[in-house]
Amino acid sequence: MFSYYSKLCTEVYDLTKPVGCSLNGDIEYYQERLKTCSGRILEAAVGSGRFLIPLLEAGYTVDGIDYSPEMLESCRKRCEERGLHSNLYEARLQDFTLPHQYEAIIIPTGSFCLLENREDSLAALRCFYKHLAPGGRLIVDLHLPYDWKPAEITTSTFSLPDGDGITMECRSIEMDWLHQYTVSYIKYEKWRQGKLIQSELQRFALRWYGVEEFKLILSSLGYADITCSADYVYGQQPSRGDQMITFEAIRKP
Repeated sequence: MFSYYSKLCTEVYDLTKPVGCSLNGDIEYYQERLKTCSGRILEAAVGSGRFLIPLLEAGYTVDGIDYSPEMLESCRKRCEERGLHSNLYEARLQDFTLPHQYEAIIIPTGSFCLLENREDSLAALRCFYKHLAPGGRLIVDLHLPYDWKPAEITTSTFSLPDGDGITMECRSIEMDWLHQYTVSYIKYEKWRQGKLIQSELQRFALRWYGVEEFKLILSSLGYADITCSADYVYGQQPSRGDQMITFEAIRKP
């Protein structure tokens, strides 16, 4: 019934989040945090390359992993257009196996929250740990559903360069306070000269964590030297529910 980051979603993503588009300073912050990194980096939930390509252009060696073939195809195309190369892997974050260990694994801009089930989240963190070199760093952004409103419906319209257009309707469906996730339905419809030519329906679930809760999870899985920072200011402690929270943790040497 539902699609998962399929063709229309990817088109909208590419249009609204072009390569190098920094969201509240995330690209600049990560580049600063990674400036001492000389080894291989893995971006999990790489999408279509908004974040990965600037790192490649800055001289980093970066691989990417994502579950959406449409997103990965867009990422490959964008890399090829710029004469860049990255190893891109289609796999789930909770059970992937790659041939490298990494000096850093990064999951920017809250993408980790897309793992709806707690068991999948724990499995992904274990997978990251396994793929980090001893002393390697995990950097992951999380956010809280501070602006989620029950029964809210929003509609957006996007004009494409070829004259077609895509409408996107987002409908808030459920907030589960006990299990800490929200569910929305996103309907994409593509139009050509007033006629509907393609549509997709996506179930969009987001899980949230408390700050101390996530620290305890990381610690229980063997991560060490755990820090968190708010709004891409390293060392600034979270003080509001609307802030992006960045955790860093080390695989023990």
